[in-house]
Parts: sequence; structure tokens; C-alpha cells
Amino acid sequence: MTRVLLYDVHGNIPALEAVLGDARAAGPTSYVLGGDYAMFGPWPRETVERLRELEPAAWIRGNVDRWTANPAEAPDAELPQSAIAACREALGDELVEQLAALPEQLVLDGVRYCHGSPVSDVQSFLPEPAPIEPGLVGDARERMIVFGHTHLPFTREGPDGVELVNPGSVGIPLDGDTRAAYALLHDDGRVEHRRAEYDAGASATALRDRFAGPLVEVIARSIESARIESG
Repeated sequence: MTRVLLYDVHGNIPALEAVLGDARAAGPTSYVLGGDYAMFGPWPRETVERLRELEPAAWIRGNVDRWTANPAEAPDAELPQSAIAACREALGDELVEQLAALPEQLVLDGVRYCHGSPVSDVQSFLPEPAPIEPGLVGDARERMIVFGHTHLPFTREGPDGVELVNPGSVGIPLDGDTRAAYALLHDDGRVEHRRAEYDAGASATALRDRFAGPLVEVIARSIESARIESG
């Protein structure tokens, strides 16, 4: 078994293609798709359609997939609401509802997969331990938890010895490395973090060319720098 862990693609199909090409040499047997598929990137619908070609693949829902279908659940601010409106228009109602209907989390072969944490799709673990972590684990009893949301790749021990794994973000890494991030889970339980080169500047330019709105420049600069950029 070599399971490819793809999280936080965010509509960046060149980054996705780079990752899939890099993973191909490992002989992947399955994929886990960890949510936040379309919003914020220049190719929302094309990215989801490409992900649908991956088989066998297990899908879960991310917070922006939930927000796109239910804008009232997102922060009531111009930046996220403008991005939600653009994503809804690009995807169409049917695809928006299909992504929102995905399960929040699942367990495969004794590993729990979620977007943020077992208790929330917007609260997550960070590279350094924090006092709130036992609460984020909740009632989960699996010895490995795989999650995303923060776009920061790492593996470390968490509360009561649980292994915490963040594969990082395919589409908008935020650790200062613009290469697309993902991970492989091997049949011996070993997690292999990997990066794939792609033209982040071209994706940022495509975002500026294809969409308008107050959030576009913020996200484009984040793609270019792999850092959280402010407006």
C-alpha cells in the first residue's frame, strides 16, 4: 500500500499535476483527498474534475467546501464572502452541493482522516505542541490522525502518543517553500513528506487574470511567497 495524501489543493491545478507526477513513481495504490478543493485558486472547477479522475480515492470535506455551500457559516466579512461567491459561480450549484455533502472525516486502516481536527474543520494542530491539543483530539482513539487546514507540513507526536500528520498544502503552501506539498503513507505506517516543483508565479498570475475582488491579490501573493499575506 502506498496512499497519497492530498490536502488543501485550493484550485491550483498546476500544483496538483506536479504532485501527481511526483507521486507516480511511488506506485500509488489509493488516494485520500483531504478537503478545500476549489476555493481561492484560479482553476476551481478544473481542479475538482481532475481529482475525480483519481481512483480509488476517499474524499472528505474541508471548511471552504462547507462554506461555499453555506455562506452564512463563513466569517461575515468582505474577503471570504467575495471568494465564496466567485467559487459558487465557477463550480455551479450541483458541484457545490456535492462537495458539501462529503463526510467530515473518516477512518481507513486504523488512521483517522479529518480536515482540521477530529472536533472541528477550522481548529487544527500546529507544528509546535499547544495546551489545547487534547481537546482537539476529542474522542478519537486511532494512533494516527491526518489533517490539513494550516498548510504547514509536519509529523510529530501529540497527546497520549498519537501521531499527528499534516501533509501540507498542494495549492497554497504557507511554510516559506513554494513547492507543492503532499505526503505518502506507506504500508509499514511510515509517513514520507514530499515536495514537487511547479511555477507558482504563473499560478498567481492566472489567479489575477481570471478573477477579481479584494482577496485575489492577497491569495496571489501567498502563492508566490508561500507565506500568509495580508491585504
